[in-house]
Amino acid sequence: MRLNPAIAVDNLVKRYGAVQALDGLSFHVEHGSTCALLGGNGAGKTTTLAILLGVLLPSSGSVRVLGEDMVRSRYRVLPRMNFTSPYVDLPKKLTVRENLVVFSHLYGLKQIRRRIAELAEQFEFAALLDRYYGTLSAGQRTRVSVAKALLNRPEVLLLDEPTASLDPDISDRIRTHLLDYQKQSGATLFLASHNMVEVERICHQVLMMKAGAIVDRGSPRQLIARYGRSSMEEVFLDVARAGPGKAVLAAGAAPR
Repeated sequence: MRLNPAIAVDNLVKRYGAVQALDGLSFHVEHGSTCALLGGNGAGKTTTLAILLGVLLPSSGSVRVLGEDMVRSRYRVLPRMNFTSPYVDLPKKLTVRENLVVFSHLYGLKQIRRRIAELAEQFEFAALLDRYYGTLSAGQRTRVSVAKALLNRPEVLLLDEPTASLDPDISDRIRTHLLDYQKQSGATLFLASHNMVEVERICHQVLMMKAGAIVDRGSPRQLIARYGRSSMEEVFLDVARAGPGKAVLAAGAAPR
């Protein structure tokens, strides 16, 4: 039995000079669940993801992933994690196969050829393996990028807008692949997204951010009921347009 959450963030603060990007974030994400981090531009989502990845160091507070402190011992847990974002391209002058081989070596994988073949079949890009990554369409790049993030079979997968700019068909396929992987592996998914249909469909927990703080949280169903709305898109707009002090919950408060 796992006693500790997959992700544990307590009183997290990040400052850039006089600017406070994160203001006392606290949340836990349970093993095998899917959690969304929602907020408008500048809310602090990207900063939070970067700290969870160990790319940025917090000004104060603690971050633990799979029981490891991401400030002091992130090297122990990084091989068990991965990340994908449509805003972070793979090298365009390498073929799809070359990209996946390079990252496989970085992750220390064995049986690399077999793993790439498995993912190419699952994500339907076997015919693209010898094409240069830079020649692919947005949908093809996303499939390859998500497959890259699954190479090492991560226990925690961080996703930044995983279906941004994709048509509904490709978006649905990507979500299905991610849910299938989670079901097979028990992985924890943590995503920042502006796709509220996606959030309603796949997320167990939602964290609503504004100005570097969590102002509300709960399951999609709980939040929709709490705000008296019919969808997460309407909830998002309510939170985004609320003035100071009008959020339902204070930062760090427990859900109702």
